[in-house]
Formats: sequence, C-alpha cells, structure tokens
Amino acid sequence: MSRFVCCAAIVSLGLFSSCIRNSSEAWEDLKTAGRYMGRSVDSLCGKEYESRMLTSDEEFIGPYDDEFIPLRDSDLQNGRLMADTPLAQPKGIPGQKGVPSLADFYLAPDSLQNVFRSVHFETDEYVVKEKNELQGLMDMASYLKKHPSTYLVVEGHADERASASYNMALGMRRANYVRSFLVKQGIDQNRIYTISYGKEKPIALGHSPDQWKMNRRSEFKIFEK
Repeated sequence: MSRFVCCAAIVSLGLFSSCIRNSSEAWEDLKTAGRYMGRSVDSLCGKEYESRMLTSDEEFIGPYDDEFIPLRDSDLQNGRLMADTPLAQPKGIPGQKGVPSLADFYLAPDSLQNVFRSVHFETDEYVVKEKNELQGLMDMASYLKKHPSTYLVVEGHADERASASYNMALGMRRANYVRSFLVKQGIDQNRIYTISYGKEKPIALGHSPDQWKMNRRSEFKIFEK
C-alpha cells in the first residue's frame, strides 16, 4: 500500500466521521488527525517502532514535535544532567567478534540482586534522584570495577500513559542516563549496552500511581565473559 493511498484512506475516514458531528467537534477531530497523521501512516505502511538496541544516532526515532520530555530549571541548575552527556555506542556489536549476544545476558543471581537492583524515575523524567537509588548505582559501579569481565545491559521502561513512540524515547533516555552515570564512575562504556522497551513490559498491571511508579524503571542484565 503506497503512502499516498494510506493518507487518502485516513483523510476520507476523518471527513466521513466529521459529517455526523457538529462543526466544533469536527474541528477537534481534524486537529487530532493532523497531529497523528504521520504516525498513523507509518503504522499502516508497516513502519513499526519496535524495541531494539540502537547502533547509531541516525537510527533513533525520537518523540514527535507535540511529544516532548520536559526539563525543569532545577535540573539545569543542580548539575544532575552532567551524566546525560552523549556517549558513543559500544565498539563491539552484540553477537559479533567475541561480544556476547543480547540473548546471552541474564538477570543477576540472587546473590547479586542487591547490586543490580532496579532504579526508578518520576513521571516524564529520566534522571535518578532518590539517594538510595543513586547509592545503588554507585555500588553497581564499584562491582563492575572489581569485575572487568562483566558486561551489562541497561533496559529502559515506562508506565502505560502516553503514546508508544513517546515512551520508547523516554525509556531510551532513562537507559542512557544510567549508562552515562556508570561511565562517569570509571566503567568502560564498551561494556554497557542500552535498550528501550517503552511501556511494552510492565511489571505491575494495574492503573494506580503506585503501580505506574513501579513500571517507570531501568532494569539490568549481566554477562560474565
């Protein structure tokens, strides 16, 4: 199906629906259709936003213009964003030239669960702020320093609210923040990979604020070479 045909089908459907509403409702429908037209066309034409590791900046599909991750003035002033500076992707590609495949990574055993425990985020944020969780990241960095053959995958997750594309981008920012934090503690960036699952893998299936908070997280998998 061509992109033109997809667009025509969506426009026709929107105009048909507007015929049975008043002018105010029709105008709201048209504004909504315009905002999400590109996203709908991409979906109909087979362009999916699947979870996967990105190997270059060119592969990144970020939020749309109407979907942004807000930054507060306090974030800019308190220095926390220093750990969010861009980093090059690891030199090795998973599954090639001695680098472990992503499928080879696993959850840390019970004896290490306290070291590789999840960290959580506030709504629309990707900076870890809780003192105990920051200390957890420091403990993780200390372990990785003592075990140079351990590789790490950082997963970014979000709660169910907002669109799939927005949450996929937010999950990637969360994973990249954690990776940047660990690299600033002296860990080789080529041992840390990131992946975003957006809102696809919730651990709490309810719809309350407490359950949403559980899903706004970064989780970790390891591989001992």
